[in-house]
Parts: sequence; structure tokens; C-alpha cells
Amino acid sequence: MDRRKLTIHIAKDESVSAILTMPENKKSRYGVGVMTAHGAGNDMENELIAAFADGMAEAGYPALRFNFPYKEKKQKAPDSQKRLEETWAAVFRYFQEQVDFKVDHAIAAGKSMGGRVASQMVAGGSLPVEGLIFLGYPLHPAGDHSKIRDAHLYRVGIPMLFFAGTRDSLCDMTILQEVLRGLSAPWKLDIIESGDHSFHLPLSMKVKESETYGRIVDTAVKWIKTTFDK
Repeated sequence: MDRRKLTIHIAKDESVSAILTMPENKKSRYGVGVMTAHGAGNDMENELIAAFADGMAEAGYPALRFNFPYKEKKQKAPDSQKRLEETWAAVFRYFQEQVDFKVDHAIAAGKSMGGRVASQMVAGGSLPVEGLIFLGYPLHPAGDHSKIRDAHLYRVGIPMLFFAGTRDSLCDMTILQEVLRGLSAPWKLDIIESGDHSFHLPLSMKVKESETYGRIVDTAVKWIKTTFDK
């Protein structure tokens, strides 16, 4: 598989690492391309994110995954919302202007925080992608249902695909389904039974993580084909 290590400039004196994974059949134009951001506690080498990007490329879609600045500096605390948004914007520009191919439809995907920030930018009109994929949406703080992060989702006007585990302490399934029913944009929910926020399953289920990741990729590919790649 063709993986290219990249450096994407965010500001005058700051840049982040990224990996562009390309389909085997190299073309100058693709129907869909996918950018994927990591969550607060991981980086672009997270197993789920890497498997997702590889799966997108194997399906024929260029896939770009990247770090936020705080991970480049090996810091634990995430960047400010402003810096996270600046990073997403820079990655989008790179994907549109600096690569040697074109895509007809750009999709933003993200694990937890990465997906949340992308959706907030879409709601505010500052990230002009055409689809959103949430690899575990952080609907509320762990175990705290008093602070629901849903206000901006009602302003999103593009198709969305949500993956959610039934044991996710950051995304109560009943509340999520209620939120989804109130959305005006097209959406799809894939429930990972017994999955936690990272879709880890109990050992007693004897399901390999690679199988879970494969299911997520397959579902995402089918959604992309149905929604964009017609």
C-alpha cells in the first residue's frame, strides 16, 4: 500500500505530520477522498484510525490522516478550539490544493474530538466538506448527561454517518438516538453492540479488533457508495 509521509503547515512557524494513503490504481481524479482526525487521547497512529484510512484506500478512496499540533509536541492537553480548527482548515486546503490528484467529494472523518471539531466547523461554514463520519461521537463528558454537545449538529446540512458503541460512556445511546431524530440532514447510525468509546469489545465475545475495524470500514464504504460514489 502506498503511504506517503507528509508535513502540513498550519501557521508560519508550525506544522503537523500526516500520512496520505493512496489506492493501488493511481488516478488523477477520484470520486471521493477522506480526511481523518484523531481523538483527544490518541494520534494519527491510533489502530482504529490507521485501519480506517487503509480501508478507505483499499476501497479506492485517497485517505489522509493527520496529527493536531499538541500531539506533534508530545503534549497531553489538546490544543485550543481555535488551533484545532486552524489545523483542520489547513489539512483541507492541502487536500484540495497540494496533492497531485483531485477529488469530487471530500469527506471529514474523526475519532471523538476530531469528528466533533469537524462538525462544528461544518455547522459554522468554515469546513466545506460534503460528508461527515464520526468514529465515536463525544456527545457528553464521561458519565455526565447534563452537558450534551448537540447544539451545532442541528445546523449541519450534509450527510452524516455515526458509529457508536452501546458501552460508550461518552455517548449514551438513548440520548444519541433522540438527537439524531431531530436532525434535518441525512444521517445513518451503525451501532457496535457492547463496544466502548473506541469500539473495544469484552474479551468474552471473542471478537478480534481487526474484525470490528473491518466492519466499520465496510459500513463506511457502503455509505459512501450509496451517498456519493454513484
